[in-house]
Amino acid sequence: MSSVKVLIITVSDSASSGKSQDLSGTEIQQILQRHGYQDISTTLLPDDEAQIRQTVQDQSERGGIDWIITTGGTGFGVRDRTPEAISPLIERHAPGIIHLLLSASVKHTPFAALSRPIAGTIKNTLVVTLPGSVKAVRENMEVLLSNGVVAHAIDLIKGGSGKQVHTALGTSHTPSGQDSTPDHHCHHHHHHEGRKAPQPRTPLSHDPSAPVPGRHRISPYPQISLEAALQLILSEIQPLGPVELSVTPALAGHVLVEDVYAPQNVPSSQTTNVDGYALRSSDPPGIYNVLTWKTHAPAEDVPQGSIFRVNTGGPLPAGTDTVIMVEDTELVSTVKDANGDLEESQVKTLVQVPTGENVRLAGSDVRTGDLVLQKDDVITSLGGEIGTLAFVGRKEVKVRRKPVVALLSTGNEILDLQSPNPLPSDGWGGIYDTNRPSLQATLEWMGYTVVDLGIVSDDVGAHVQAITKGLQEADLLLTTGGTSMGSSDLLKPVIERRFDGTIHFGRVSMKPGKPTTFASIPVPDTQGERKFLFALPGNPASALVTFHVFVVPALRKLGGWPVERCHLPRVKVQIQSTMRLDPRVEFHRVVVKATPEGLKAYSTGGQNSSRVASLSGANALVQLPILQEGGPSHLQAGEWVDTVIIGEIQV
Repeated sequence: MSSVKVLIITVSDSASSGKSQDLSGTEIQQILQRHGYQDISTTLLPDDEAQIRQTVQDQSERGGIDWIITTGGTGFGVRDRTPEAISPLIERHAPGIIHLLLSASVKHTPFAALSRPIAGTIKNTLVVTLPGSVKAVRENMEVLLSNGVVAHAIDLIKGGSGKQVHTALGTSHTPSGQDSTPDHHCHHHHHHEGRKAPQPRTPLSHDPSAPVPGRHRISPYPQISLEAALQLILSEIQPLGPVELSVTPALAGHVLVEDVYAPQNVPSSQTTNVDGYALRSSDPPGIYNVLTWKTHAPAEDVPQGSIFRVNTGGPLPAGTDTVIMVEDTELVSTVKDANGDLEESQVKTLVQVPTGENVRLAGSDVRTGDLVLQKDDVITSLGGEIGTLAFVGRKEVKVRRKPVVALLSTGNEILDLQSPNPLPSDGWGGIYDTNRPSLQATLEWMGYTVVDLGIVSDDVGAHVQAITKGLQEADLLLTTGGTSMGSSDLLKPVIERRFDGTIHFGRVSMKPGKPTTFASIPVPDTQGERKFLFALPGNPASALVTFHVFVVPALRKLGGWPVERCHLPRVKVQIQSTMRLDPRVEFHRVVVKATPEGLKAYSTGGQNSSRVASLSGANALVQLPILQEGGPSHLQAGEWVDTVIIGEIQV
């Protein structure tokens, strides 16, 4: 579709004024790029009928735009005037396209019936209006681009016969023996019995059932920037639903979906903050009988001539208002208790203690109704949040559900370390599966539950079976291998062709990890629910680097972490060796140590993507800038560089 010129017009008061992001326009652009459209321009307009009409008219009459897509302003809001702006300009209406859009969207939500799409031609330009929501845009673009609908329409509008499109679809509207000139071309699009139905053209992946020579020689997936890939992940993924869980150590890693208020005073009554004896502030220094909880009920007043032994955090008995420390007393006499053990009988107080000495008042830490934790707070494994919940007496709390991860490796050459099955080969023994155990280790260290799907052979049926199981048992699927250009690299074809999934990106301009793939798969029998899949490169270093760069933010977003905390922390570090730059963003594996001069980064050595040893001991990834024309080819030792922290900083 490189010859088709597309203009995307986002109609939004807030986006055009810079008060909000243009999410729907960006979504359309990314979808078009995935389908091979390259000549795409965009513009933002306010919800102004005259300005919308003038822009569309000018662009159509110039003759340089083949397809104008508007997004926004098609509903019943007071400012929704896009249909009124464009409808008078349409020369040939396309009610079939309108029906296609509405019928597709109504399947997902009845509210789609409130959309007022317009479709048709102005001069030689196809114009289609779409709603403003990202979800609706995705649904509408899918149906427009599937089966070559728009491609066929644009071909005809530009004066073509449509033959090229029909050939690509594997069908023809010209009956056998009939003249195939444009004069005899049938445009009814109701295919007669006996003709082959059009095949979907949405998938960009190769057909795994085709012979090996038919595979792609050049990836059909556009190579997008690292920033675009990260933004796409966080915009596509939405948090999982809430659950109520008991306050136990297993709560670590969850995110609160409610504000937490203290249900009671803490402490609930006066307590001591030292080990000592509770007494009256009026008691002078002298010798006193010692009472304990075994010999005296705390609810009863301590009698004159006695003091009550207390331990740190314990309540003060009735009739007392202060506490003397053990260090300010002397033992006078002892007595044996009922068990024959020696106990204090009398002690001598050496000083007189004022009221409230060494005493914590009721509610001095937290008062009833105080806000102790806030919605969106992350319950860390450091213990502070769980301790706070227990401190105020909360037994259950509402949190976001943490995602479960299904993990698999692909490849006929891969062997399980613990149960290696010999390969039927000419003596080559295969390679041990490095990625699955290393990724499972880091996932479980982060507190995620992992469903181990094992090693999947290079077979379509095996892929389908494993992914199906993963979709049933997990919230996110994580695979390694099978993402490149080999004839047996099946993940992308299986996702697109067997699960009707969407490849959001299939290549990223980074090193290592260029073939990293991010996809979503619709969940059957749901209202538009999707599950997400990351297909990481098979090389071990690539897999671990891309896991920390892409998968960790995705897992955190699923778990409800605030967007600003989804990415791993970044700091400036001083590199201790020269590092060569690459035309792609490169993540150099390093060991970061804290020194009196600041954080210093030491390279782990060779950085080949297959060299997993480069990550052994690494606790950070130095993000090297892109090699610029005319710029330096290396970063020199001593320079300060942005670095992603993936582990504990050494000292």
